[in-house]
Order: sequence, then structure tokens, then C-alpha cells
Amino acid sequence: MRHGKKVNHLGRTDSHRKAMLANMATSLIKHKRITTTLAKAKALRKYVEPLITKSKTDTTHSRRTVFAYLKDKDAVTILFREVSEKVATRPGGYTRIIKLENRLGDNAEMAFIELVDYNEVYGKTAKTEKKATRRRGASKKKAAETAETVEVAEEVKAEETATTEEAPATEEKKD
Repeated sequence: MRHGKKVNHLGRTDSHRKAMLANMATSLIKHKRITTTLAKAKALRKYVEPLITKSKTDTTHSRRTVFAYLKDKDAVTILFREVSEKVATRPGGYTRIIKLENRLGDNAEMAFIELVDYNEVYGKTAKTEKKATRRRGASKKKAAETAETVEVAEEVKAEETATTEEAPATEEKKD
């Protein structure tokens, strides 16, 4: 019975699976986004997120522990220098899986897996413009706005008349 055994074997031996996940994790760290099958992406998420959490503390022990999993010096340095700085304030959830269309050859479910903080599309908030409403309430708003503009215009005219009245008075004093 498989009680409590949550590892997806992915149809591979233990050594093959570990090597494949290490290679995929290295590619994910170097390229920030990879395309793979949905099952491999979900397995990779469980593999790489603890490593990213470990990279938040830059000690020799944590570097050696991560290197034991990744087996690639370049990936370890990128992880500890660049990635750990971006995810320093994030409490978890460093990766995002986005489903794609099925693969043409064998109809396998495909997916992107990417590091969340490196996506330019989701990271920026788009400016939303106000749409013109077509409800009855809009006429009240317009009436209030026009009333405000009328008040402002009246104030401006009052100031202009006040300055024009003062101007002849000063001219009379000069004569």
C-alpha cells in the first residue's frame, strides 16, 4: 500500500528522476521559465521551492546543501545572488504553473513553470481608464461637475471685475 507516499515517480527510476529534476531546476533558475509537461512541472515545484527558501540564508552550509541537489555551480551562484534578492520578502510560492495546450504528438498536458518575480506581464499593474457609464446616475454627476465649473467661472469673473474696478481707481489717484 502507498499510504502517505506523495512522490510522483514520473515513470522513471529514482536516480533518473533525481537527475531529471536537478536538470530541470537548473534550467528554471538559469532561464527563469521552462516549458514541460504538467506532471513534471508539479514535481519540479516541490523540488525547487525548498531550494529557493534555503537560498534566502546565504551561508556555506545552505550553499552546499543546495549544490547537492542542483549539481551546477552557475545555477547555485545565480540562485544565491539574483533570485534570493528578489524573493527575500516573499513568504513562499516562488513558482507559477500556467497550463498550455496539449502536445500534438502524444496529447500530453503541457505547462509553463516560471519564477514569479521574473515575469514582466503579471508583475506590473495596468492602468485602468474610466469607461463612460450609460446609466441614469451619470447625468447627476455631470450636473454636479457643470455646477462646480460654473461656480469656478463665477469666482474668476468676480476676481476679474474686482481687479478692473481697482485699476481705474489707481489711475484716478495718479491724475
